[in-house]
Amino acid sequence: MVGLSPPVRQGLPLFSPVDPTLSIGFVRSFFLTLFLVAALIALALGAGGLWWVHQPLKMSAPSADLSVEPGTTPRGIAQAVADAGVDVQPPLLYLWFRVSGQDRQMRAGSYELERGVTPKLLLNILVRGEEATRSLVLVEGWNMRQVRAALGKADQLKPESVGLTDEALMARLGKPGMHPEGRFFPDTYTYSKGSTDIVLLQRAMRAMDKKLEAAWAARAADLPIKSADEALILASIVEKETGKANDRAEIAAVFTNRLRIGMPLQTDPTVIYGLGATFDGNLRKKDLQADTPWNTYTRGGLPPTPIAMPGKAALLAAVQPAQSKSLYFVSRGDGTSQFSSSLDDHNRAVNRYQRGGGDAKPKATQ
Repeated sequence: MVGLSPPVRQGLPLFSPVDPTLSIGFVRSFFLTLFLVAALIALALGAGGLWWVHQPLKMSAPSADLSVEPGTTPRGIAQAVADAGVDVQPPLLYLWFRVSGQDRQMRAGSYELERGVTPKLLLNILVRGEEATRSLVLVEGWNMRQVRAALGKADQLKPESVGLTDEALMARLGKPGMHPEGRFFPDTYTYSKGSTDIVLLQRAMRAMDKKLEAAWAARAADLPIKSADEALILASIVEKETGKANDRAEIAAVFTNRLRIGMPLQTDPTVIYGLGATFDGNLRKKDLQADTPWNTYTRGGLPPTPIAMPGKAALLAAVQPAQSKSLYFVSRGDGTSQFSSSLDDHNRAVNRYQRGGGDAKPKATQ
């Protein structure tokens, strides 16, 4: 007899089946949470970064000199800022440069960073190229001795011309054989901290070349001067003789008229220039009789070189003198001049203004 097997019971599963919709919902929730956390972290970092770029950077001194050489990478600039004495982590500063999108726009140059500068302001300075600058004023009527003295006193200007003779200086400036007097245009020149006086003089020389060229191109017809160099010499005399701007063209006319008829210029500033450093401020009769290449009492025509730096107005007056027959002028004692076309009239003017004006002195007299 065959026995019957007991019924086999199905075992229960170890895990209950998972609802697919619940699984998808869990994943979505997980990634949403992860995204929100990441967004909050990014927001926090962004807020922190925004706060940081507006905070003053700590410095060990009131100011720091930053030099950025051409070709320096943004990472190198960040390191240079730290090396200059600014308390900042170079990687963090470099990251700011990169995030700003202006990391390739920063310019080489010499910068002076002042206490209180922020990362944002620092970047703006570097992008705009706001270098640390100084300024030097070359004054109309100055001679070369005065120019050299001013260069020697200029703040943060490297004195490369010190010790150079006039000949060596002009050779260095690319004008060998040229006398330096009057060859630099009087103006205010800005320069980067640490620049050289040679570079500044090159700029001043180029400026004078341009001004002189423009003046010569605008010259009046039938002038007795035959070259731009002669115009520069005459302009330097006009510059030194002019007390009031309104007299400038008339003074130029006096010298032009004298040159035209071969009459000596007889102008004191040329004599004083020829005396050089020995001039003590008091021009004596013996000085007027002491012959030098610049003494226009003892020698005819123009002196061999300019005697000072003429400004634009003097350059134009030299090539566009007033329409006048004047051959003489004397100071009225108030900065203006009395002009005369004859010696008798001039002597009367001298008698009037010298005796009545006290310290007035004759100009361009025979």
